[in-house]
Amino acid sequence: PDGALQWAQSWARLTLPPYNLHPTPAYTVDTPVGLLRNEPGASPGYTLFGTWARPGAIYLIDNHGQLIHRWARRSGNAKLLENGNLMSLASRKIGEVAPDGSTVWEYDASRPHHDHLKLPNGNVLLLLRETKSPAEAVAAGANPDFVSARGIWNEKLVEVRPIYPDGGEIVWEWSPWEHLIQDYDPGKANYGVVAEHPELIDINFILRQVFTTERQNLRHQGRDWLHANGIDYNPALDQIMFSPRNFSEVWIIDHSTTPAEAAGHSGGKAGRGGDLLYRWGNPRAYRAGTTADQQLFWPHNPHWIPEGRPGAGNILIFNNGNEFEGLYRDYSSVVEIAPPLDGYGYRPPADAARRYGPDEPTWQYAAAPRTDFLSYRNGNAQRLPNGNTLIVHDAQGTIFEVTPAGEKVWEYVNPHLRDDGGLLYQGDPMPVLLRPVLGPLWENNPGRALRYPPDYPGLQKLDLTPKGTVERYHTP
Repeated sequence: PDGALQWAQSWARLTLPPYNLHPTPAYTVDTPVGLLRNEPGASPGYTLFGTWARPGAIYLIDNHGQLIHRWARRSGNAKLLENGNLMSLASRKIGEVAPDGSTVWEYDASRPHHDHLKLPNGNVLLLLRETKSPAEAVAAGANPDFVSARGIWNEKLVEVRPIYPDGGEIVWEWSPWEHLIQDYDPGKANYGVVAEHPELIDINFILRQVFTTERQNLRHQGRDWLHANGIDYNPALDQIMFSPRNFSEVWIIDHSTTPAEAAGHSGGKAGRGGDLLYRWGNPRAYRAGTTADQQLFWPHNPHWIPEGRPGAGNILIFNNGNEFEGLYRDYSSVVEIAPPLDGYGYRPPADAARRYGPDEPTWQYAAAPRTDFLSYRNGNAQRLPNGNTLIVHDAQGTIFEVTPAGEKVWEYVNPHLRDDGGLLYQGDPMPVLLRPVLGPLWENNPGRALRYPPDYPGLQKLDLTPKGTVERYHTP
């Protein structure tokens, strides 16, 4: 359809190299929707997923593909809270919604981006996007040749104390702008040797690629410097992890700092203020490797595997595979790494390699053949209680569960189309856009999905009676 093609072309201009990646005209294939597989080895529970379609919807289904609950909200990053309410981010607002659909709390976050997290103290952690003017960027040591006339986008983390029903107070924040280094302009205070300061962020890393790749897009015009996405919190360490997609890394910072310490280089449990405690995935970002050493490619939604699940304390990352020109792969993967934790900090890079470990993932999943699994946007992975891993192939609207050996034991195709918000019928042809390099893209992107075990407290607040399937079936 024309609308789907225009949407794909817009995304191609926004996130992809301009060469040989223009989508061909849309066509359809007979792809089943709804539940495709539910083997005995699947981890029991209820799966939450949403859609970015208009009008939107968020669904909770059981392992048999039966609808348990539906919220009439547009979001691809919803989370079920322990009190039974749903928290989701849409447009400019973060909201908490009761099972009956009534709004419990709503907060105009002013340019929130991608993710949110409710902390144990009841506060909400958000990513907020802010514009730094060209003058501010150049004053911070950015190469002016690669600063858009509209500046660049910075993204900061903020902790908001909810004020019910429609307010909030920012009580803590962290910004990468206070932790920059550069070796372009010796006249600036943050001038230094990038390779000697992996705890700091090189403002000029990838800035040229962002500028040249995105400058033709009318919305971004080369401004999307970081494009941070998924965030996670470790209560035992009081640390925050998130992924600045354009750096192809995951970063960990100290949350135990005061707001003043978060803007500096000392203080907090780790004693390093708001400097990066750990980074992994792309040592080129701090001059400690080459493209051969890069292991992450525009990742999404990193998180610590929680206590009580196999691999607890390790980090699970959805590794999309695409990147800027000349740096992309032709497949996605899920990687699990064991970070080199040392007290509240992390062992620094070794003198020889000068990069953070580990050298290799502890576990990873990729399809066979690898090119069968490529999601150029969004996606997530979640370690389940039985040791399996739930994975979202966002580009094809598919949620599936694999064993440690990579065997699929559960699979579900989102029947809610992005293009018009309509629901597919079982057996109807699935609209597909084909990209010469990136492969097929379906119009049913869920963004992410989460599986909640049967004993999760939030489920007890819902009517768990199956209510039929999300997708519709043709009547005889």
